[in-house]
Amino acid sequence: MTTASALVTGGAGLIGSHIVDAALARGWDVRVLDSLERQTHRDGKPKWVPAEVEFVHGDVRNRRDWERALDGIDIVFHEAAYGGYMPEIAKFIHVNAYGTALMLETIRNKNLPVRKIVLASSQAVYNEGAYTCAEHGHFYGETRPVAQLAAGDYDMHCPICGRVAVPVPTDEAAPMGGENVYAISKADQERLVISFGRATGIPAVALRYSCTYGPRQSLFNPYTGVIAIFCTRLLNDLPPVVYEDGRQSRDLVFVEDIVRANLLVATDDRADGQIFNVGTGNAVAIGDLARLLAGRLGKEIAPSIPGEYRPGEMRALISDISRLAQLGFRPETDLATGIDRYLGWIAEQGSVAEYFSAAARRLRARQVVKRAREAAPA
Repeated sequence: MTTASALVTGGAGLIGSHIVDAALARGWDVRVLDSLERQTHRDGKPKWVPAEVEFVHGDVRNRRDWERALDGIDIVFHEAAYGGYMPEIAKFIHVNAYGTALMLETIRNKNLPVRKIVLASSQAVYNEGAYTCAEHGHFYGETRPVAQLAAGDYDMHCPICGRVAVPVPTDEAAPMGGENVYAISKADQERLVISFGRATGIPAVALRYSCTYGPRQSLFNPYTGVIAIFCTRLLNDLPPVVYEDGRQSRDLVFVEDIVRANLLVATDDRADGQIFNVGTGNAVAIGDLARLLAGRLGKEIAPSIPGEYRPGEMRALISDISRLAQLGFRPETDLATGIDRYLGWIAEQGSVAEYFSAAARRLRARQVVKRAREAAPA
């Protein structure tokens, strides 16, 4: 596919804006649909939205906005989503699931000549990561019971012998079944898009992103983006707040690697109808991440580990990216390099405020965050 017209929903955001840049670099015509959600875009449309892009200020929950945005489009990169650990329930479903359904309905009812849909899915759709037990081998974890977390036991245990298990890379065959509302809404999006593709013959691909970070990640949103949240705390001489015992781990992937995965599956017919993990194949403990960021920022501030937890959260997730690697994908930016690039961007943003403290109080009040009966040691 040498030339194309592309719609990038959420095209003012972290991932979407970088997809816009990459599509423009290929000579594609690009349109953006973005609501400029104030939680993320506190100052309105950001300066990095290129002037040559057609910008539709609209909402994925509005049918007419979809009709405007989809007119004449070949490829849809559906990045727009309500994300993170926020107390809303209905809005997650309305934006993510209903908004996606409305997109698909518009394409079908208007008989639009869309040639491919690439969906931003998430590792959150998994029930848990994959693990291995020294005695009983490989297994897929299940969501840890609230009673276990409340007792301060955060580990994943072998379902046969009860030993603490070791995380291993999670492949796309792992059971879906995330138990927070964001995970449920992302699973709905994925099923809708893939089933629509099968039924209509319009090629569709879902990319299950690992935790994505990089320049343009919002410094205003205190509910999503662990690196951004930790940085805003540290820059205000406050300790990063780490849930559980700090040993839970995540695969952290730089935004440019996510973008290359999107462009790859958009232009390779072998990806059609498939679901792919996108990550690095490595993971870092969240407590260690907080310490790494403090060191990079020159702050001698240890993380706060108050023994709180979020019900339904995974213990560990390392993305098995071998399926996408078969199409030629490999991550190019390691964690240290990516963090330095992000911190360089933050340094250009002027003063950075801290919004997490107020958000944390709200999450506790709504029972999104709970405290274990026995606080974990720092």
